[in-house]
Amino acid sequence: MVAIRYEDIVKVPKALLHDHLDGGLRPATIVELAAEVGHELPTTDPEALGRWFVEAADSGSLERYLETFAHTVAVMQTADSLRRVARECALDLAADGVVYAEVRFAPEQHLERDLTLDQVVEAVLAGFAEGTEQAAAQGQRIRVGTLLTAMRHAARSQEIAELAVRHRDSGVVGFDIAGAEAGFPPTRHLDAFEYLQRENFHFTIHAGEAFGLPSIWQAIQWCGADRLGHGVRIVDDITPGDPPVLGRLAAYVRDKRIPLELCPSSNVQTGAAASIAEHPIGLLRDLRFRVTVNTDNRLMSGTSMSREMALLVEAFGYGWKELQWFTINAMKSAFIPFDERLRIIDEVIKPAYAKLLD
Repeated sequence: MVAIRYEDIVKVPKALLHDHLDGGLRPATIVELAAEVGHELPTTDPEALGRWFVEAADSGSLERYLETFAHTVAVMQTADSLRRVARECALDLAADGVVYAEVRFAPEQHLERDLTLDQVVEAVLAGFAEGTEQAAAQGQRIRVGTLLTAMRHAARSQEIAELAVRHRDSGVVGFDIAGAEAGFPPTRHLDAFEYLQRENFHFTIHAGEAFGLPSIWQAIQWCGADRLGHGVRIVDDITPGDPPVLGRLAAYVRDKRIPLELCPSSNVQTGAAASIAEHPIGLLRDLRFRVTVNTDNRLMSGTSMSREMALLVEAFGYGWKELQWFTINAMKSAFIPFDERLRIIDEVIKPAYAKLLD
Protein backbone atom coordinates (compact mmCIF):
# COMPACT_ATOMS: atom_id res chain seq x y z
CA MET A 1 0.00 0.00 0.00
CA VAL A 2 1.29 3.45 -0.92
CA ALA A 3 1.95 5.61 2.13
CA ILE A 4 -0.63 8.34 2.67
CA ARG A 5 0.92 11.80 2.79
CA TYR A 6 -0.43 14.56 5.03
CA GLU A 7 -0.71 16.99 2.12
CA ASP A 8 -2.92 14.48 0.30
CA ILE A 9 -5.18 14.11 3.33
CA VAL A 10 -5.65 17.89 3.30
CA LYS A 11 -6.90 17.71 -0.28
CA VAL A 12 -9.58 15.02 0.16
CA PRO A 13 -13.10 16.04 1.23
CA LYS A 14 -13.83 15.64 4.93
CA ALA A 15 -16.95 15.93 7.08
CA LEU A 16 -16.90 17.23 10.66
CA LEU A 17 -19.72 16.88 13.19
CA HIS A 18 -18.16 17.94 16.49
CA ASP A 19 -16.31 21.26 16.51
CA HIS A 20 -16.68 24.08 19.07
CA LEU A 21 -16.60 27.64 17.76
CA ASP A 22 -14.99 28.96 20.94
CA GLY A 23 -12.39 26.19 20.75
CA GLY A 24 -11.12 26.99 17.27
CA LEU A 25 -10.04 30.64 17.24
CA ARG A 26 -6.86 31.75 15.54
CA PRO A 27 -4.33 32.80 18.24
CA ALA A 28 -3.63 36.05 16.38
CA THR A 29 -7.33 36.85 16.42
CA ILE A 30 -7.52 36.25 20.17
CA VAL A 31 -4.62 38.66 20.69
CA GLU A 32 -6.24 41.38 18.57
CA LEU A 33 -9.71 41.00 20.10
CA ALA A 34 -8.31 40.85 23.64
CA ALA A 35 -6.48 44.14 23.07
CA GLU A 36 -9.72 45.75 21.93
CA VAL A 37 -11.65 44.77 25.07
CA GLY A 38 -8.81 44.93 27.58
CA HIS A 39 -8.76 41.22 28.40
CA GLU A 40 -5.47 39.98 29.87
CA LEU A 41 -3.94 36.93 28.19
CA PRO A 42 -1.15 34.59 29.34
CA THR A 43 0.93 36.03 26.47
CA THR A 44 0.34 38.37 23.54
CA ASP A 45 2.64 36.51 21.18
CA PRO A 46 0.30 34.53 18.88
CA GLU A 47 2.66 31.61 18.44
CA ALA A 48 3.37 31.33 22.16
CA LEU A 49 -0.34 31.72 22.92
CA GLY A 50 -1.19 28.84 20.62
CA ARG A 51 1.32 26.66 22.51
CA TRP A 52 -0.11 27.81 25.86
CA PHE A 53 -3.62 26.67 24.93
CA VAL A 54 -2.43 23.21 23.96
CA GLU A 55 -0.26 22.82 27.06
CA ALA A 56 -2.96 24.10 29.41
CA ALA A 57 -5.53 21.76 27.90
CA ASP A 58 -3.18 18.78 27.96
CA SER A 59 -3.88 17.97 31.61
CA GLY A 60 -5.82 14.72 31.56
CA SER A 61 -8.76 16.49 33.22
CA LEU A 62 -11.95 17.59 31.49
CA GLU A 63 -12.53 20.30 34.12
CA ARG A 64 -9.03 21.80 33.61
CA TYR A 65 -9.45 21.49 29.85
CA LEU A 66 -12.66 23.52 30.02
CA GLU A 67 -10.94 26.32 31.97
CA THR A 68 -9.00 27.37 28.87
CA PHE A 69 -12.24 28.63 27.34
CA ALA A 70 -12.30 31.61 29.70
CA HIS A 71 -9.95 33.42 27.33
CA THR A 72 -11.71 32.61 24.07
CA VAL A 73 -15.21 33.33 25.37
CA ALA A 74 -14.01 36.65 26.83
CA VAL A 75 -13.16 37.97 23.36
CA MET A 76 -16.43 36.78 21.80
CA GLN A 77 -18.86 39.20 23.41
CA THR A 78 -19.76 41.55 20.54
CA ALA A 79 -21.57 41.01 17.27
CA ASP A 80 -18.46 42.01 15.31
CA SER A 81 -16.17 39.62 17.18
CA LEU A 82 -18.62 36.73 16.87
CA ARG A 83 -19.03 37.42 13.19
CA ARG A 84 -15.27 37.52 12.66
CA VAL A 85 -14.62 34.31 14.60
CA ALA A 86 -17.35 32.46 12.68
CA ARG A 87 -16.09 33.76 9.31
CA GLU A 88 -12.53 32.68 10.07
CA CYS A 89 -13.76 29.30 11.32
CA ALA A 90 -15.47 28.58 7.99
CA LEU A 91 -12.39 29.69 6.06
CA ASP A 92 -10.00 27.60 8.15
CA LEU A 93 -12.12 24.48 7.86
CA ALA A 94 -12.52 24.93 4.10
CA ALA A 95 -8.76 25.38 3.70
CA ASP A 96 -8.34 22.03 5.47
CA GLY A 97 -10.56 20.28 2.93
CA VAL A 98 -13.67 20.10 5.10
CA VAL A 99 -16.71 20.17 2.80
CA TYR A 100 -19.32 19.83 5.54
CA ALA A 101 -19.05 21.00 9.13
CA GLU A 102 -21.36 21.29 12.08
CA VAL A 103 -19.97 23.90 14.45
CA ARG A 104 -21.49 24.36 17.90
CA PHE A 105 -21.43 27.15 20.44
CA ALA A 106 -23.33 28.20 23.58
CA PRO A 107 -25.19 31.49 23.01
CA GLU A 108 -25.70 31.98 26.76
CA GLN A 109 -21.94 32.49 27.16
CA HIS A 110 -21.85 35.56 24.91
CA LEU A 111 -24.16 37.98 26.70
CA GLU A 112 -21.70 40.00 28.80
CA ARG A 113 -21.93 43.08 26.53
CA ASP A 114 -25.70 43.20 26.35
CA LEU A 115 -26.33 41.19 23.20
CA THR A 116 -29.58 39.24 23.18
CA LEU A 117 -29.55 35.51 22.49
CA ASP A 118 -31.03 36.11 19.05
CA GLN A 119 -28.40 38.75 18.24
CA VAL A 120 -25.64 36.31 19.21
CA VAL A 121 -27.02 33.63 16.89
CA GLU A 122 -27.59 36.09 14.05
CA ALA A 123 -23.99 37.35 14.29
CA VAL A 124 -22.55 33.83 14.15
CA LEU A 125 -24.79 32.81 11.26
CA ALA A 126 -23.78 35.95 9.35
CA GLY A 127 -20.10 35.11 9.92
CA PHE A 128 -20.52 31.57 8.67
CA ALA A 129 -22.31 32.87 5.58
CA GLU A 130 -19.49 35.32 4.87
CA GLY A 131 -16.81 32.69 5.39
CA THR A 132 -18.60 30.18 3.19
CA GLU A 133 -18.92 32.76 0.42
CA GLN A 134 -15.25 33.78 0.67
CA ALA A 135 -14.13 30.15 0.65
CA ALA A 136 -16.20 29.44 -2.46
CA ALA A 137 -14.59 32.42 -4.18
CA GLN A 138 -11.23 30.77 -3.47
CA GLY A 139 -12.41 27.46 -4.93
CA GLN A 140 -12.98 25.81 -1.54
CA ARG A 141 -16.63 24.87 -1.08
CA ILE A 142 -17.97 24.18 2.39
CA ARG A 143 -21.43 23.81 3.91
CA VAL A 144 -21.62 24.87 7.58
CA GLY A 145 -24.48 23.89 9.86
CA THR A 146 -24.76 25.47 13.30
CA LEU A 147 -25.58 23.68 16.56
CA LEU A 148 -26.71 25.65 19.59
CA THR A 149 -25.39 24.36 22.89
CA ALA A 150 -26.86 24.72 26.36
CA MET A 151 -24.52 24.42 29.34
CA ARG A 152 -25.46 21.38 31.39
CA HIS A 153 -24.67 23.06 34.75
CA ALA A 154 -27.01 25.98 33.96
CA ALA A 155 -30.79 26.18 33.73
CA ARG A 156 -31.35 27.68 30.28
CA SER A 157 -31.67 24.55 28.15
CA GLN A 158 -35.35 25.07 27.37
CA GLU A 159 -34.67 28.65 26.33
CA ILE A 160 -31.75 27.60 24.12
CA ALA A 161 -33.79 24.78 22.60
CA GLU A 162 -36.51 27.25 21.64
CA LEU A 163 -33.82 29.59 20.26
CA ALA A 164 -32.47 26.78 18.07
CA VAL A 165 -35.90 25.96 16.66
CA ARG A 166 -36.53 29.66 16.07
CA HIS A 167 -33.46 29.82 13.81
CA ARG A 168 -33.84 26.43 12.17
CA ASP A 169 -34.59 27.93 8.76
CA SER A 170 -31.60 30.27 8.77
CA GLY A 171 -28.75 27.88 9.48
CA VAL A 172 -29.20 26.23 12.89
CA VAL A 173 -29.43 22.49 12.31
CA GLY A 174 -29.30 21.04 15.81
CA PHE A 175 -29.03 21.33 19.59
CA ASP A 176 -26.52 20.07 22.13
CA ILE A 177 -25.70 20.18 25.83
CA ALA A 178 -22.08 20.44 26.99
CA GLY A 179 -19.93 21.07 30.03
CA ALA A 180 -18.74 18.93 32.92
CA GLU A 181 -20.62 15.63 32.93
CA ALA A 182 -20.09 14.47 36.53
CA GLY A 183 -22.93 15.74 38.71
CA PHE A 184 -24.85 17.22 35.79
CA PRO A 185 -26.72 14.36 34.09
CA PRO A 186 -28.57 15.01 30.82
CA THR A 187 -31.85 14.09 32.53
CA ARG A 188 -31.75 17.53 34.20
CA HIS A 189 -32.76 18.87 30.77
CA LEU A 190 -35.59 16.51 29.88
CA ASP A 191 -38.06 19.34 29.21
CA ALA A 192 -35.79 20.71 26.49
CA PHE A 193 -35.31 17.32 24.83
CA GLU A 194 -39.01 16.54 24.90
CA TYR A 195 -39.73 19.93 23.33
CA LEU A 196 -37.17 19.29 20.56
CA GLN A 197 -38.70 15.90 19.79
CA ARG A 198 -42.15 17.48 19.50
CA GLU A 199 -40.64 19.99 17.07
CA ASN A 200 -38.99 17.24 14.97
CA PHE A 201 -35.59 18.81 15.65
CA HIS A 202 -32.24 17.07 15.85
CA PHE A 203 -30.01 16.99 18.91
CA THR A 204 -26.82 15.44 20.16
CA ILE A 205 -25.63 15.18 23.76
CA HIS A 206 -22.10 15.28 25.19
CA ALA A 207 -22.00 11.90 26.93
CA GLY A 208 -19.51 9.16 27.68
CA GLU A 209 -16.46 11.45 27.60
CA ALA A 210 -15.35 12.04 31.19
CA PHE A 211 -18.24 10.08 32.69
CA GLY A 212 -19.11 6.48 31.93
CA LEU A 213 -21.94 4.28 30.76
CA PRO A 214 -24.73 5.87 32.87
CA SER A 215 -24.19 9.13 30.96
CA ILE A 216 -24.56 7.35 27.63
CA TRP A 217 -27.57 5.35 28.78
CA GLN A 218 -29.39 8.47 29.99
CA ALA A 219 -28.57 10.41 26.83
CA ILE A 220 -30.09 7.71 24.65
CA GLN A 221 -32.83 6.04 26.67
CA TRP A 222 -34.10 8.97 28.72
CA CYS A 223 -33.37 11.90 26.45
CA GLY A 224 -33.55 10.39 22.96
CA ALA A 225 -30.28 11.73 21.56
CA ASP A 226 -29.76 11.31 17.81
CA ARG A 227 -25.97 11.15 18.30
CA LEU A 228 -23.47 10.84 21.14
CA GLY A 229 -20.99 13.69 21.59
CA HIS A 230 -17.83 11.64 22.13
CA GLY A 231 -19.43 8.44 23.50
CA VAL A 232 -15.95 6.97 23.80
CA ARG A 233 -16.73 5.24 27.11
CA ILE A 234 -19.14 2.88 25.34
CA VAL A 235 -16.03 0.70 25.23
CA ASP A 236 -16.61 0.01 28.95
CA ASP A 237 -19.55 -2.16 27.89
CA ILE A 238 -17.41 -4.31 25.61
CA THR A 239 -15.64 -7.34 27.10
CA PRO A 240 -12.31 -8.12 25.39
CA GLY A 241 -12.09 -11.48 23.68
CA ASP A 242 -12.03 -13.19 20.33
CA PRO A 243 -14.54 -12.01 19.37
CA PRO A 244 -15.24 -9.16 21.85
CA VAL A 245 -18.56 -9.44 23.67
CA LEU A 246 -20.92 -6.46 23.58
CA GLY A 247 -23.06 -5.63 26.60
CA ARG A 248 -26.68 -4.65 26.13
CA LEU A 249 -26.01 -0.91 25.89
CA ALA A 250 -23.12 -1.26 23.45
CA ALA A 251 -25.15 -3.68 21.34
CA TYR A 252 -28.08 -1.24 21.31
CA VAL A 253 -25.86 1.66 20.22
CA ARG A 254 -24.39 -0.43 17.41
CA ASP A 255 -27.70 -1.99 16.33
CA LYS A 256 -29.44 1.40 16.20
CA ARG A 257 -26.49 2.92 14.29
CA ILE A 258 -26.24 5.75 16.81
CA PRO A 259 -23.31 7.90 15.64
CA LEU A 260 -20.31 8.36 17.91
CA GLU A 261 -18.67 11.78 17.58
CA LEU A 262 -15.18 10.62 18.52
CA CYS A 263 -12.44 13.24 18.96
CA PRO A 264 -9.14 11.34 19.30
CA SER A 265 -6.71 14.09 20.31
CA SER A 266 -9.19 15.74 22.65
CA ASN A 267 -10.08 12.40 24.24
CA VAL A 268 -6.40 11.84 25.05
CA GLN A 269 -6.07 15.34 26.51
CA THR A 270 -9.05 14.91 28.84
CA GLY A 271 -8.05 11.43 29.94
CA ALA A 272 -10.84 9.60 28.14
CA ALA A 273 -8.17 7.63 26.23
CA ALA A 274 -4.57 6.86 27.15
CA SER A 275 -3.09 7.61 23.71
CA ILE A 276 -4.05 7.71 20.05
CA ALA A 277 -2.73 4.18 19.56
CA GLU A 278 -4.81 2.97 22.50
CA HIS A 279 -7.90 4.98 21.59
CA PRO A 280 -11.06 2.81 21.42
CA ILE A 281 -11.72 4.13 17.92
CA GLY A 282 -9.71 1.19 16.55
CA LEU A 283 -11.88 -1.40 18.30
CA LEU A 284 -15.12 0.48 17.61
CA ARG A 285 -14.27 0.78 13.94
CA ASP A 286 -13.46 -2.95 13.74
CA LEU A 287 -16.81 -3.73 15.38
CA ARG A 288 -18.56 -1.49 12.82
CA PHE A 289 -20.05 1.05 15.17
CA ARG A 290 -21.15 4.27 13.44
CA VAL A 291 -17.81 5.93 14.11
CA THR A 292 -16.98 9.49 13.04
CA VAL A 293 -13.73 11.43 13.45
CA ASN A 294 -13.82 14.98 14.80
CA THR A 295 -11.65 17.83 16.08
CA ASP A 296 -13.62 19.01 19.16
CA ASN A 297 -11.46 22.09 19.85
CA ARG A 298 -8.86 22.81 17.19
CA LEU A 299 -7.08 25.49 19.23
CA MET A 300 -6.81 23.52 22.48
CA SER A 301 -5.73 20.35 20.69
CA GLY A 302 -3.52 22.10 18.14
CA THR A 303 -5.30 20.06 15.53
CA SER A 304 -7.37 19.91 12.36
CA MET A 305 -9.41 17.26 10.59
CA SER A 306 -6.42 16.41 8.43
CA ARG A 307 -4.21 16.01 11.50
CA GLU A 308 -6.74 13.77 13.25
CA MET A 309 -6.92 11.54 10.20
CA ALA A 310 -3.13 11.50 9.84
CA LEU A 311 -2.79 10.41 13.47
CA LEU A 312 -5.18 7.51 12.84
CA VAL A 313 -3.31 6.52 9.69
CA GLU A 314 -0.10 6.40 11.71
CA ALA A 315 -1.58 4.60 14.73
CA PHE A 316 -3.78 2.04 12.98
CA GLY A 317 -2.36 1.78 9.47
CA TYR A 318 -5.56 3.07 7.89
CA GLY A 319 -5.73 3.72 4.17
CA TRP A 320 -8.02 5.74 1.93
CA LYS A 321 -10.76 3.11 2.29
CA GLU A 322 -11.00 3.68 6.04
CA LEU A 323 -10.79 7.48 5.73
CA GLN A 324 -13.63 7.41 3.22
CA TRP A 325 -15.63 5.20 5.59
CA PHE A 326 -15.24 7.69 8.45
CA THR A 327 -16.18 10.56 6.13
CA ILE A 328 -19.30 8.91 4.74
CA ASN A 329 -20.33 7.89 8.27
CA ALA A 330 -20.22 11.55 9.25
CA MET A 331 -22.27 12.67 6.26
CA LYS A 332 -24.85 9.94 6.89
CA SER A 333 -25.13 11.24 10.45
CA ALA A 334 -25.35 14.97 9.65
CA PHE A 335 -28.35 17.00 10.75
CA ILE A 336 -29.11 18.44 7.30
CA PRO A 337 -31.82 17.02 5.03
CA PHE A 338 -31.31 13.60 3.44
CA ASP A 339 -31.07 14.89 -0.13
CA GLU A 340 -28.29 17.32 0.84
CA ARG A 341 -26.36 14.59 2.62
CA LEU A 342 -26.72 12.29 -0.36
CA ARG A 343 -25.59 14.96 -2.81
CA ILE A 344 -22.38 15.62 -0.86
CA ILE A 345 -21.67 11.89 -0.57
CA ASP A 346 -22.37 11.07 -4.21
CA GLU A 347 -21.08 14.22 -5.92
CA VAL A 348 -18.19 15.29 -3.68
CA ILE A 349 -16.87 12.56 -1.39
CA LYS A 350 -17.12 9.37 -3.44
CA PRO A 351 -15.67 10.78 -6.69
CA ALA A 352 -12.65 12.22 -4.82
CA TYR A 353 -11.88 8.99 -3.01
CA ALA A 354 -12.56 6.86 -6.13
CA LYS A 355 -9.50 8.43 -7.75
CA LEU A 356 -7.37 7.32 -4.78
CA LEU A 357 -8.86 3.84 -4.47
CA ASP A 358 -8.36 2.84 -8.11
